[in-house]
Amino acid sequence: MNVPHRTVTAAARRRRSARRATVAALTALCATVPLGPPPAWAAPAPAAPSVGPLPVDFSVVVDASASIGKEALAREAEAAALIGQGEISDRSRASVIGFGSAEKEGQQPVREVCPPTVVDAAGRQRISDCARRLTDREGAGLGPGTDFPAALTQALTRLKETGEEGTPKVVFLLTDGKLNVEDSPAYGADPAARQQEGEKRLREVLDRARREQVQIWPLGFGKGIDKEALQQMADGGYRNGCADVPGSRPRPEVVDGAADVDKALQSAFAAARCARVEEGTSSKPPGELTVDIPPIATDGSITVTKRDPRVTATYYDPKGRKVPLQGDFDGSRFEVSGQDGPVEALRVKDPLPGTWRVQLSAPPGHRDQPATVRAIWQGVLRSSVTLEPSAPRPGENVVVRMRLQTRRGVVITDPGQLAGVRAAAQLSGDGFEPVDVPLRDDGEGPDDRAGDVLYGASVTVPKTATGALRLAGAIAAPGVVGDRRPYDTRVSSGAAPVAAGVTLENHGVHPGGSVTGKLVARNNDSRPHTLRLGLADQSTAAALRISPATVTVAPGAQEPVPFTVSFGAGAPAGDAGGRITVTDRTDGGREVGSAFLTVTVTPAPTWWDRWWWAVIGGAGLLLALAAVITIRIWYGGVRSSLQGLVLELRRGGRSLDELQVPGQRPKKFWFAVEEPASDRPGLQLRNQRAAQVYRLRRKGDGLRLRGPDGKEQTVSRGAPARLAHDLELAVRGGSRTDRGTGRGRTGQGHRPGTAAGSRGTAGLFGGRIGRGGSAAPGGANGRGRRGAPANGTGRPAGTSGSGGSGGGSGGAGGPSGYDSAF
Repeated sequence: MNVPHRTVTAAARRRRSARRATVAALTALCATVPLGPPPAWAAPAPAAPSVGPLPVDFSVVVDASASIGKEALAREAEAAALIGQGEISDRSRASVIGFGSAEKEGQQPVREVCPPTVVDAAGRQRISDCARRLTDREGAGLGPGTDFPAALTQALTRLKETGEEGTPKVVFLLTDGKLNVEDSPAYGADPAARQQEGEKRLREVLDRARREQVQIWPLGFGKGIDKEALQQMADGGYRNGCADVPGSRPRPEVVDGAADVDKALQSAFAAARCARVEEGTSSKPPGELTVDIPPIATDGSITVTKRDPRVTATYYDPKGRKVPLQGDFDGSRFEVSGQDGPVEALRVKDPLPGTWRVQLSAPPGHRDQPATVRAIWQGVLRSSVTLEPSAPRPGENVVVRMRLQTRRGVVITDPGQLAGVRAAAQLSGDGFEPVDVPLRDDGEGPDDRAGDVLYGASVTVPKTATGALRLAGAIAAPGVVGDRRPYDTRVSSGAAPVAAGVTLENHGVHPGGSVTGKLVARNNDSRPHTLRLGLADQSTAAALRISPATVTVAPGAQEPVPFTVSFGAGAPAGDAGGRITVTDRTDGGREVGSAFLTVTVTPAPTWWDRWWWAVIGGAGLLLALAAVITIRIWYGGVRSSLQGLVLELRRGGRSLDELQVPGQRPKKFWFAVEEPASDRPGLQLRNQRAAQVYRLRRKGDGLRLRGPDGKEQTVSRGAPARLAHDLELAVRGGSRTDRGTGRGRTGQGHRPGTAAGSRGTAGLFGGRIGRGGSAAPGGANGRGRRGAPANGTGRPAGTSGSGGSGGGSGGAGGPSGYDSAF
């Protein structure tokens, strides 16, 4: 139940302050009395691990003997600078050593060009500068041979002098040949026995490397490589690095030439320090390079092998924004080094995942060398673990669960980001030896679902357990390291006084929102217990708060208590990390229940997210309305136009002439009757200002004809309009066939019987003529007007009519000449 709120008076506040002062004084007094160590479950939580990747101390040992050409030596120097600047931890130490042999007075087998240097911002720049000294053969004092024992001894000595206990130590050896100390007096007076002595000393140096836990990664290039010797060096050093992840054990690398040294060395370096390398693109400046950084990466370096120091690089994040070379930007921290050298690196903490772009530029004369970009990265993950039940009895079977999240509290849910991951937990405590618990994500046993990156297993608490219990999770994967965040509790001798369970009622939230849940607590004790709700392993950026903070449960009571988890406005998107804890303050703060915070944070919906359906629906409605209006306008224009109409002039039922309305959708048409009183009148197109002109226009569904006297009459289908001089005017709609064949003419009309008039008119009006009983005049072959079908339909006929009758069969087909009439 919830503790009721009460109004606190000033006097009550004064009494409370006095009690607090008294308790503080007694606490200070008791602190001086030795009461013995507190139990493990009551101990304060361990300090959070370092937020950065773990450091590694390494030495790059470069063959600078006489067999190395000038160009190859330059590539070796670039490779040494590349991994020195690309290192992702600013607590690591690096050194660069050149070696040859000492065959005569004044020569030396090794030359330390870069002493052990902490690779912080200033240190990375120093490595960029000093690594270039490898190419300076003048005054180097190195002999022409290849003295592996001397070079490795120098590297081991420096790593032992500067290294801290527990920090991984690695030697990277670059060479183009094999052991050659035949002319080195340091290996004996007898030249024939020097090589054998050199091999013996090499084995001794390798034994030392194994004792001092130093890995050796040899890299050979060229044709004269002694691969067996390289394998011997890789096997002879320390073998258990990088959490024993497959692929992280030292091995020799052999490439064809010095041009591939940088790629091979960076790949070996990533494997040695449990990181990964993403290969990018290559291009000559000016140009653009790209490289991808995955979401799981928490620390990385974007390295650009420029070769020419005059080339400059500008960096853009996956959102297309130019990022600073130093300082913070959008949750990431940037730090560049090597801008004035052949290799440049941009170290990024908490990089934005996605495709990064590097824009290259260079002055003329410095654009012939291709540049290459790569990204070396590591993901530092936290393992959050729970134990069910929270306070088990000795001999009881318990369920262990573990979830992985970044140091910013974002939960990893994509199994593809954890390829090759191995998860485990260790149960330790009073009265028994630690028990290792392999965890699985295969959907079997306690694991609820395969591939959800939520691991589970069951284990039996040893019967000899007597008190404190500690559960710690661990993970191992290429490119991924994890911290050990313990879960502390203790065994119980019987039924727990209080048992608690936590459930969430909703699992989605926007930044600034909240989710609700229920706490179900059962008090088996005879006294009330006060439970505290808390949050563990949560993201700092999420700014989580849980309310109420405390709940008091009466004796014998069991009731659900609602609670709320609020998220800050800056909560990062993704599955929120952390777990809800329930501790019994009445029982010394023992944890009695917990549950992972299974909540997904999604960006707050934008205006478009809320109203897209209305916008799209409204846009669709507007488009439909516009279409209707357009169709109506078009249809109205078509209906109001005179396009396609044909005017026919008649007298006494005999067709005299015809005229088709010209133009594109004309609204009005002016024409005149030529020689109306003669025996052969005709129709002619006229301007509206001409004398004795007729005007034809549409009105509604009909036509209106205005004569020269200004009077208008309606022209109806099947009822020709009467004109002066016993003339009649019939108007018909032109069919598509008529318009397509060109038989309907525009311009000046022609009388029947003329050369022009005999073309195409009978086909249009033969039916009318035939129905009138008059033969069509003038055909040379006696079958009607020239070129006209004899069936009187206005369409091509399969058979022709007889000569004298002209359109005699047109009585049936004639009316079809009025299809599409107005």
